[in-house]
Amino acid sequence: MTFQGQPAIDLTELAKTAMRERDLLTEFSSDVQKAADQAPEAISFPPSTKDARQLLWCSIDNDDSRDLDQLTYAESLDEGRFRIFIAIADVDERVPKNSLVDRHAQYNTVSVYTPTKVFSMLPERFSTDLTSLNEGQDRLAIVVEVEVNADGSLGAHTLYQALVYNHAKLAYNSVAAWLDGTEPMPNKIGEVAGMEAQLRLQDQITTLLKQYRHYHGALTLETLEPQAVVQNHRIVDIKIAKKNRARDLIEDFMIAANTSTAIFLKNRELPSFRRIVRVPKRWDRIVEIAKELGEKLPDEPDSKALDLFLIKRRSLDPLHFPDLSLTIIKLLGNGEYIVEYPNDMPIGHFGLALRDYTHSTAPNRRYPDLITQRILKSALENKSLPYPSKELEKLAKHCTIKEDEAEKVERKMRKSAAILLLYSKFGEVFDAIVTGASVKGTWVRILHPPVEGKLVKGYEHKDVGDQIRVKLTNLDIENGFIDFVRVH
Repeated sequence: MTFQGQPAIDLTELAKTAMRERDLLTEFSSDVQKAADQAPEAISFPPSTKDARQLLWCSIDNDDSRDLDQLTYAESLDEGRFRIFIAIADVDERVPKNSLVDRHAQYNTVSVYTPTKVFSMLPERFSTDLTSLNEGQDRLAIVVEVEVNADGSLGAHTLYQALVYNHAKLAYNSVAAWLDGTEPMPNKIGEVAGMEAQLRLQDQITTLLKQYRHYHGALTLETLEPQAVVQNHRIVDIKIAKKNRARDLIEDFMIAANTSTAIFLKNRELPSFRRIVRVPKRWDRIVEIAKELGEKLPDEPDSKALDLFLIKRRSLDPLHFPDLSLTIIKLLGNGEYIVEYPNDMPIGHFGLALRDYTHSTAPNRRYPDLITQRILKSALENKSLPYPSKELEKLAKHCTIKEDEAEKVERKMRKSAAILLLYSKFGEVFDAIVTGASVKGTWVRILHPPVEGKLVKGYEHKDVGDQIRVKLTNLDIENGFIDFVRVH
């Protein structure tokens, strides 16, 4: 069997079908859209709201991002300390609990990103306009202000409602290339007095934050994130979104915000909507993989020892480090949402080596962040808790399920996009790594293009992390199936 060229497939319609199969809404109802369209431009805000528009806030996100959830700012203190500020879009002010728009958002719980269309959690009138921290606009936000000690540990924090102003909308890749010295400074940085120094300061603080977290066991991981390149509704390439200094900057500032928010709620004796990653059940396989590479890990789960192993492997074999990272991520298991009460023993986030962690920094894209924002605002405004315990616990299970379903849709659509590029490679042999092994089947990922598929023959005695050679034997774009057989 041979394939010639790309078939005439509408990936957007295929994505809608995949969404419906996972019980995810693909459109906003007319009532929801009408409510969004009629939302007023101006709104009132609490008298306690601070005016923080004079700070040199900026956003850093993907080149094509239009739903801007956070801004960052930093300043130096004495004795080698710093203070960082993270402004998070106040979505709740525009999307009240149990409103028409809120009920739609609660159904899907996340924005779903597919190659040709983003299925937004909120109507664009909100997510890309009224609740987006857009450049050159006054916006309401929740500000998380955190002191960073000289060793990179987090110190005192405070949270408050504020009016903010995005002075520069920036993008990861161009900011990272400038920080690395490989490309000129983006024009927008030079157009705002003081922004260059501000970003270099944030980059400096990021190094401290990262060093401290990894000293205490946060894992050094580097995965390959394939993104389809679409031109004139056709898939022309798959590029890899790699970690860089700008992505690290935002990641570390957001981790600080999420940690501080969780601690703030616990100190106020309020329940919190936690994002946890449990101690890995397959630690024995992680130990086995390390042994195969000539390293020894403890018999019991130890995130710090695992991170030291990962750092060493990244140095010794940077080419294959993303494969090792993917293997470890698969063996760590999925994250989940739970409700944690003030007197509970924290389960924590194994991968980040944090006892206190919540999702709070992307309320335009994730419903759990909006839940956290409402609990937080009830504390800031001295109002009653917006959610009873039973409702929170039900929502935690619902959000975990829906987020998993959304990830399956995104994964399927990445495969469907990749299949369009694989038609000309049918029957070819590739180097691959085993990325999943269970009673449901064995999965492998090839490197060029970076695509995952099912190993339908020759999977006996193969486990996560094994490197093998495979032949491409079947492509099914409607179902997102890519099948390989092992070759010797």
